[in-house]
Parts: sequence; structure tokens; C-alpha cells
Amino acid sequence: MQNGTDPDRREGGPLAVVAASAEVLRHPRADERLLTDGERERAARFRQEATRQDFVAAHLLVRLCAARLIGTTVASVTLAQTCPGCGRTDHGKPYLPDHPGVHVSLSHTKGVIAAAAGYQAVGVDVERAERTGTHPDVLERVLTEGELRRVEKHADPQRAFLRQWVRKEALIKIGRITLDSMGTVDLSDLPLAAADGEPLRSRFEDLHLLDWDDERHQATAAVVSPKEPRMVDLADLAG
Repeated sequence: MQNGTDPDRREGGPLAVVAASAEVLRHPRADERLLTDGERERAARFRQEATRQDFVAAHLLVRLCAARLIGTTVASVTLAQTCPGCGRTDHGKPYLPDHPGVHVSLSHTKGVIAAAAGYQAVGVDVERAERTGTHPDVLERVLTEGELRRVEKHADPQRAFLRQWVRKEALIKIGRITLDSMGTVDLSDLPLAAADGEPLRSRFEDLHLLDWDDERHQATAAVVSPKEPRMVDLADLAG
């Protein structure tokens, strides 16, 4: 069925994908002409072509995720954003005006992007694993004392910090916390690594968290939703 009317589709959790920007731009259904005039104007403002491509790829990938979830064509998925604070449409939480029952989220970093779509609220974030360490002031602003102790004792403190960072960014995108409250929300009881590199599943209050490391792209990602998220490959969005 089209337009999200299939009840079986609604029963599943959100779909989430992490991919390289270049891979998405080569996808047979990813066409920059699918972007709205506003998105193309925003993309044109980036001074660096690589950053522009990350933006474009993320906005195309979230359409691919939503189309797969709904069971419709990518061309029928229009993405919009509105800031609840200032009312501007060039930033803010993304949504699908033609599919109000579907929730979406996207994230982009240097050459790597993430997107998610579901019939429940969803937030996703991805960050590249940098070789340089994180400034102590950032650690203290973002982490609780318990989290900081666990990160400092970890075999790879930078990767452990990124794990907590992307989790909290995803929680911000779902509306559970804010930038100002990141350092007061304690996730120190959650595991930081799964066995054998498998995706890491955990819970925070009533929410499901799905974490994974994309070693091929040297990235760490997290997606959070009231219903357990599902990882899918970019190739699975080609139907």
C-alpha cells in the first residue's frame, strides 16, 4: 500500500541508515532535483563543495528512508523544516508536510551522513572519530561526573566520548533534552561497547537506543525512538 496506510509498516520501529555522502549521491534514486528550492538555496551557501555535498546527501537520504518506510516513491516525499523559536524555514526540526504521521531525522558530518524515518518520534546523530582529543571544557559541559569517569577509564576515551555525544544529540533531536541540559542527563549506566562489533541496543527511560560504529567510514552513530529502531543498508533503499 502507498502513503503509509499499511498497518504492518506502522508496527515496526524506525528505519536508520548511515552511509558515506558520496555513496548516497551515486544512489540511482538520489537526484538533487528532488530538493526544494529552499534546500537548493541553502546548499548553495556552503563555501566548500564537500560540505555542500554532505548537506545534499543527508537531505536525499532521509527521503530515501521515508519512501522505504511508507512504501512510496522518493519523488512523493517533500522535506520541510521550521524553527519553533523564530519561525524561519531554513533550519529547525525536519518534517514531511505531505506525510504528517511520519517522523524523520538527519545528521551529517565530514563525508558521512545518517538519516532515520519512523511512525514514532525519532532522533539520529553521526560523528566522525577524530584522531585529536576532545577539549576538557567540552567534556565537562557535556558529560556528568559518572560519564566522565567511565570515558577516562575506557581503552579508547575519544570513541567512548563520541558514543555519549551522539546519544545525547539524538535525544536533543527527539526533544527529550536540550543543549543546555546535556551535562545533567546521566547515561553512565548504559553500555559503551557491544561484543564483536555488533550494534549496541540499550534503553534510556522509555526510549530505545541503537548505537553502532561504522568502521569503514570511521564514524559513530546513534538513533533513539520510543520503538526499537532498525538498521538498514543503503542498498536496501534501492527498491
